[in-house]
Amino acid sequence: MSFYRQLKPLLFKIDPEKAHNLVTKLMSITPKLHLLESYLVASYCKVYDNLSQDIHGLHFYNPVGLASGFDKNAEFIRSLAGIGFGFLELGSITQMPQNGNPKPRIFRHIEEESMQNAMGFNNIGARGMLANLKKHYPFSIPLGINIGKNKDLVLSDSLKNYELSLDTLKDHGDYFTFNLSSPNTPNLRDLQNESFVGELISMAREVTNKPLFLKISPDMEVDVMLAVCQKAIDCGINGIVATNTTIDYNVIANPIKKNDVAIGGISGKALCEKSRTVLKILGQNFFGKTTLISLGGISDANELYTRLGLGASLVQLMTSFIFHGPSLIANINKELSHKLEVDGFKSISEMIGKDISQ
Repeated sequence: MSFYRQLKPLLFKIDPEKAHNLVTKLMSITPKLHLLESYLVASYCKVYDNLSQDIHGLHFYNPVGLASGFDKNAEFIRSLAGIGFGFLELGSITQMPQNGNPKPRIFRHIEEESMQNAMGFNNIGARGMLANLKKHYPFSIPLGINIGKNKDLVLSDSLKNYELSLDTLKDHGDYFTFNLSSPNTPNLRDLQNESFVGELISMAREVTNKPLFLKISPDMEVDVMLAVCQKAIDCGINGIVATNTTIDYNVIANPIKKNDVAIGGISGKALCEKSRTVLKILGQNFFGKTTLISLGGISDANELYTRLGLGASLVQLMTSFIFHGPSLIANINKELSHKLEVDGFKSISEMIGKDISQ
């Protein structure tokens, strides 16, 4: 039995945020124990030639990345890379530090292997993240930075808010994702419109030539989603990250409520079908025109394989990582490599988009 499987029953008896803080404290120790770090790298960082890709000038030795939300402040980069992720998306970060929403603000739905999170972009701010990134960047795997909006700013100041964060961090990230889709910042999703997205991407293109991505909600009307994504592509976006958490609380049996109102967003297996459906639509409309990164409910190699077939070049995990532990990434990559061989694909690139039906 793995160490995490022994630890998990204890972790799941305490508040999820406290459990996260405990795990990350252990992660912060790992780089200081060189023998332990070397053991983890040898155990989890397996290289399979058929999983590597070069995308927008970045090398991904496997397609499994960490989703934003786990390492908000770029504090655990070495430990996370040491358990086999092919890339890390750090954040969400905001220009100014903020505390996030009142606690408790994250909840487990154990039977559904899902989480309900109302965190609210708690982070140390762009300058705080920059100080942490300077210790590591450039790094051995791609480091993406997910940028959000400060809660207390009016929407009319949003563009400048994103610009200041991007300008602060532009030299210490490999790609940047704009988060307009978190349900935990009031009115943030109102920015998912063609006008603002056009202004945002045009601004960002003046600040940096590095890859830019847009993270979208799974709850948008299809016509609106397609129009917003098309506008982003027209303005120079490099890819779409789909999807953020959902506020469709029908996907969970007993959503957590405050004052009789459900809060936060749902991630994990409960999001799987919605996220897959969004990817299918995006693949049918934009495959070959932009890079697609899929997340939401991916917990095994079979689901990852499905997402590749629907047009995703890369995937991200977080909730399944919490439920299954660090061995999940190595197991998925091993099984994925084998599935590609069995199906006669010499490389992952040959598989991507094979199941798209126009």
